Amino acid sequence: MNVIAALWLRQLKRYARSKARVIGALGQPLLFLLGLGFGLGPIFQKAGQGNYIQFLAPGIVAMTVLFTSVFSGIELIWDRQFGFLKETLVAPVSRLTIMLGRVLGGATVAVLQGLVVIVVSYAAGFRIVDWTGVPLALLFMALMAILFTSMGTAIASMLTDFQGFQLIMNFLVMPLFFLSGALFPLRDLPPALNVVVRFNPLSYGVDGLRGALTGVAFFNPALDITVLIAVAALLLFLGGYLFSRIQL
Repeated sequence: MNVIAALWLRQLKRYARSKARVIGALGQPLLFLLGLGFGLGPIFQKAGQGNYIQFLAPGIVAMTVLFTSVFSGIELIWDRQFGFLKETLVAPVSRLTIMLGRVLGGATVAVLQGLVVIVVSYAAGFRIVDWTGVPLALLFMALMAILFTSMGTAIASMLTDFQGFQLIMNFLVMPLFFLSGALFPLRDLPPALNVVVRFNPLSYGVDGLRGALTGVAFFNPALDITVLIAVAALLLFLGGYLFSRIQL
């Protein structure tokens, strides 16, 4: 437990020291909120779907959690190249414990980034419909963060260079985001797209977060939570296995 806490605190200290990282992480969410939110807002409203900012903001929060979580895997490659990982792995604890500490640290940073984007979304016109849903929203953010931090760790465990990680992550992350329902309603989709969306774990995170913050959801909240927990557990197991096989 001491090792997990130490690695968790190390991730938070890295986050707190990097003001550029905090500010830079807001660039893409702001672009989507302002560009799409106000650009497509009138069209969305004319289609009878209501306020697009209100619909879009939970998806942008989920996007922030996704990107921050997955790209936390770069820190594993960084530590591997500069020797810190070797110092950590020689500690008299299991590699699974070390991996859990890294995942929890990365997930906490992702949730904090998501909270920052919620504040920014408020400035853009987003409003939480029912504040009693905030704890449930935090649960969805935490589950998404653990799920995708585990994914990033699993992939980073198999790679040794930054370029390879970035290429693979862009190949995975962008489809996950664009096919999650973050930018468009899930009702009346073409059959093929409907199947893809239902097999995308981020779809359930976006839907659960949107339901908790705005009261509008497509799936059942219990289904959203169940899918996220199941996939997060699977990726934690896979990430732990791959992390345990790292060769230094």
